[in-house]
Amino acid sequence: MTTSASPASPVTTVRTGLALESVTLTYPDGEARLTALDNVSLAVAPGEFTAIAGPSGSGKSSLLAVAATLLRPDSGRVLIDGQEVGALGEKARAALRRERLGIVFQQSNLLASLTAVEQLLVLESVRGGSVRAARARAEALLASVGLDPAKQRRRPHQLSGGERQRVNIARALFGSPSVLLVDEPTSALDHERGAQIVELLAAVTREHRTATVMVTHDRDLLGRVDRVLEMHDGRLR
Repeated sequence: MTTSASPASPVTTVRTGLALESVTLTYPDGEARLTALDNVSLAVAPGEFTAIAGPSGSGKSSLLAVAATLLRPDSGRVLIDGQEVGALGEKARAALRRERLGIVFQQSNLLASLTAVEQLLVLESVRGGSVRAARARAEALLASVGLDPAKQRRRPHQLSGGERQRVNIARALFGSPSVLLVDEPTSALDHERGAQIVELLAAVTREHRTATVMVTHDRDLLGRVDRVLEMHDGRLR
């Protein structure tokens, strides 16, 4: 982190997908403030798979949190499908997250008592939709990420780490998001399973036309992404 300013990164705003424009985010640190994001600009179009790499503490997680509308930046704009997030109230921001954003967390955070397919169906229940009508779509989505019907009926403790991450990805895609945000998806996996997950993310980005941003520290798994951006001291380059 740093307290100095830097020029904005070049960016072309996209009409759909994700755009950050001259975003600065600071945190209180005693009587001073630390800069987590330093005038960051970024545009990711539908169907594009972008990786953000950098050391711990460089601002990667802060960038993801701002893009996910979980943190409001001090300045700058965040746009999702051309809609400026800063102009929305809390209820509208929550609705936007629910309808347009998919988030793949570092840990799968699956509910221990639910089967793989039920992990997706519970989201439909929360939205007030018909669980029965959504079952076929949930099963098809799980199959598309490599989980066969038998494993779809298993609970998290009966699945491998890679299989749990596949459920995590399917859950993030279940609401048909336009933006997919992925936080260190391979950190708990060995190299082979990690490579399979990144390959899967590249495939679903193309198939579902999501604007995908993956934060990672593992540079050995970046061969399948469309571009890699480096983050150091809150600056993107």
